[in-house]
Amino acid sequence: MIRRILVGVRVLDPDAPSGSLALEITGDRVTSVGPVAAARTDGAEVHDLDGAVVTPAFVDAHVHATSTGLLVDGLDLTGCADPRTLLDAVAARATARPGALIWGHGWQELGWPHLPSRAEIDRAAGGAPVYLSRIDVHSALVSTGLLDRAPGAVGATGWSDGPLSADAHHHVRRAALAAVDGTVRAAAQRAFLRDAAARGVAVVHECAGPDISSAVDLAALRTLDGPEVVGYWGQAVRDVDEARDLLAATGAHGLAGDLFVDGSVGSRTAALRDAYTDAPGCTGNRYLDADAVGAHITACTLAGVQAGFHVIGDAAADTLTQGLRIAATATSVQALRTRTHRVEHLEMVDAEQRAVLAELGVVASVQPVFDALWGGPSGMYAERLGVSRAAPMNPLAALAGAGVTLALGSDSPVTPVGPWAAVRAAVEHRTPGSGITREAAVAAHTVGGHRAAGDHSATAGRLVVGAPASYAVWDGAGDPAPRCLLTVHRGTTLHSVRSGGVASSRT
Repeated sequence: MIRRILVGVRVLDPDAPSGSLALEITGDRVTSVGPVAAARTDGAEVHDLDGAVVTPAFVDAHVHATSTGLLVDGLDLTGCADPRTLLDAVAARATARPGALIWGHGWQELGWPHLPSRAEIDRAAGGAPVYLSRIDVHSALVSTGLLDRAPGAVGATGWSDGPLSADAHHHVRRAALAAVDGTVRAAAQRAFLRDAAARGVAVVHECAGPDISSAVDLAALRTLDGPEVVGYWGQAVRDVDEARDLLAATGAHGLAGDLFVDGSVGSRTAALRDAYTDAPGCTGNRYLDADAVGAHITACTLAGVQAGFHVIGDAAADTLTQGLRIAATATSVQALRTRTHRVEHLEMVDAEQRAVLAELGVVASVQPVFDALWGGPSGMYAERLGVSRAAPMNPLAALAGAGVTLALGSDSPVTPVGPWAAVRAAVEHRTPGSGITREAAVAAHTVGGHRAAGDHSATAGRLVVGAPASYAVWDGAGDPAPRCLLTVHRGTTLHSVRSGGVASSRT
């Protein structure tokens, strides 16, 4: 087996000595971490990386690979300052590619005088099918050309002349994805995986499901080279046989991820106990009740796999914890803890709910950049909910303090894959006291990601003797956003920057 030694590196692991070290990798395992002078270099491939930082390879615990990759050739609408800019982008794409699907993402209407009507989108599109998801991917602007392919959307919950949300949105999203051929899909998925590896990510948790993507999409993603894909399928089941059949049909790691209990704050579909401040009378959407949640968790527990849900609003968190209690009664507390069920986002959660999650061993898959983008006294959360309700959102410190394991992710394309941006956002939370330390954030983006997939081995996400050789090398420049020089997973190189100052010699 090849023996590789990284010399002169700083290793970010709780048990690693401080200072300049030598990290030895033999085959697919870490075999030594210690002083440079003690390194046994004979017969080894030696890399002089003086000043570089080595971390465990990161895990992004919540992604949507195809949707993200499609933006390489799609419309990035995150910079649209007004409706006219959005319509001009659609018109330019329709002129360049007459009749082709126009896929775009990222618009936010905050500060806009109005939202584009369907008639305006139709005029810009020239008859082409158009799907433009809001930044949270819980509503979308679409053209009549796309609606012709999704007749079920008309009159469904969430139907309007403007953005479609809830069930109406799910119909048009399925139609838009169905219009993406296999070649385009494969290119999008490969682009996503390459980019993730170049950012030091070696494992991604794909949160698929019938309202998000398709079983074909998930199966295709899992065949590609690159970062390891842990695939989840977000579809509710009622009994253990149904759970096992669905797992066999999809090849999923678990029946979790974006299994919606509610929607999002930005689209006003997150389920709230009290109405939105900027939409009196609106308390969001509820897709599952406590009995359905309890049945799903019970079935998955008995089938021996993870269950999980998309939960954002406080009323949705009520539903989740009630469902967990139902499942614990139907099985046992220990049975639930053994399965490591998970919850995505969990932005509004109180002390009682946190205690239930900790007791039952539920991992919280969270996205700190949400707070960086929308938190604070003048952010989108405050506009939707009021300052007092917005301040306690995304309570990372409180969750960790209650004993809930955190796993960090991006929810890409909602926010870009970028581990250091997530770490920074987790530390610099806009609400004082809600952030966590840098060390805890790195652990949540490495060890926590493995825990979120049910891996409780002592070496998962670590750089200690006997651990899998899954690591990333960083040049340290521009900290806290260093450049990734090398990403390796279980001994296989996923990304390498040969011109990044990596010197090697065989002795």
